[in-house]
Amino acid sequence: MAYATGAVLIAALAAGCTSDSGSGDPAPDGKPSTPAESSAPPGKYRTLPDACRAIPRATLKDLLPGTADMPEAQQDKVFEGAATVTYDTDRRIGCRWKSDVPEGTRSIHLDFERVVSYDTAVSDDDRAREVYAKKETAADLPDSGTAPESPDASPSGSGDPDSATEGTEGTEGTEDADGTAGTDSADGTDSAHGTDGKDATGDTDGTTSGSPADSLQPRLLDKLGDSAFLDDALSRAGSPARHRTVSVVFRTSNVIVTVEYTAQPAMSTEVPDSKELQEKAQALARQLVDSFNG
Repeated sequence: MAYATGAVLIAALAAGCTSDSGSGDPAPDGKPSTPAESSAPPGKYRTLPDACRAIPRATLKDLLPGTADMPEAQQDKVFEGAATVTYDTDRRIGCRWKSDVPEGTRSIHLDFERVVSYDTAVSDDDRAREVYAKKETAADLPDSGTAPESPDASPSGSGDPDSATEGTEGTEGTEDADGTAGTDSADGTDSAHGTDGKDATGDTDGTTSGSPADSLQPRLLDKLGDSAFLDDALSRAGSPARHRTVSVVFRTSNVIVTVEYTAQPAMSTEVPDSKELQEKAQALARQLVDSFNG
C-alpha cells in the first residue's frame, strides 16, 4: 500500500510540472519563434525563351537578305542559328545568325538576361533597372548639352566612306548613357524633336529629330519595353570593308534584351545604310517586346 501511495505522489508531481509550462516556452527546436521576414517581390519572368526560336523564319529572311535564294538545306542551317555559350541558361541565353552572300555579310546576335536580386530588400525589377542603367551609361550617348554628331557623314550609305565622320569608329558599345538627346535650336525648337511628332525619316517612334542625320544618332527609344536605347557604331575592325552594328537594348520587368544587327558590304567603297539597319533592328525589338507581353 505504501508503494502505491508513493507511485501516486510521483505521478501527481510529474503532472504538476507539466501543467506549469506556460505559453512563453521556447519552440520545440529550442529557438524562439520570430515573425516571417518580408522580402521584395520577385520579377515577372521566372524563365527565358529559347533565343534560337525567338525570331520567326519570315523575319530572319528579311533581316538576312539573300537567304531566300539559297538551297533549302542551306537556308535551314542559317535559320537554325548558333546558341551562345552560357553557364546558366535559366539566367542568360543567346543566339547568333549569319549569312554570307555575294553582296556582303549580315549577322544578328540576340541576348536575353534574366536579372535576379539576392537582396531581400531589393526587388528583381529594381536590380534589373540598375543593370540596365549601367549598360546605358557605358554606351556614352551624346549629352543633351551638345549637338549630336552623325555616325558617319553619309548615314544613308552614299558618298565617300573615307570622308565619313570617324568619331564612332572602334566603339562597340550597345547602350546609351544619360537618357537625353538633342539641344535647343536658335529658334527655340528642340533640334531632337520635330514639330509634327515624326522624325526626319517619317517614323513615329518617339525619337524625332530636326534633320535626317540627327534622327539616326544613338539615343533613347520611347514606347519600347520599360526603357530602351539604340546605339550605332561604324568601324573597320581590321577589314578593308566597313561594318556597321546597330544595337537596341531594352528592359521589360526583370529581363534585359540586347539585339545587335550587323552589316558588312562586299565592296570596300560602300558604307552600310544606317537608316535601314536601325529600322529593322527596332522592328525586331518591338516583336520581341510583344512576345514577352503576349
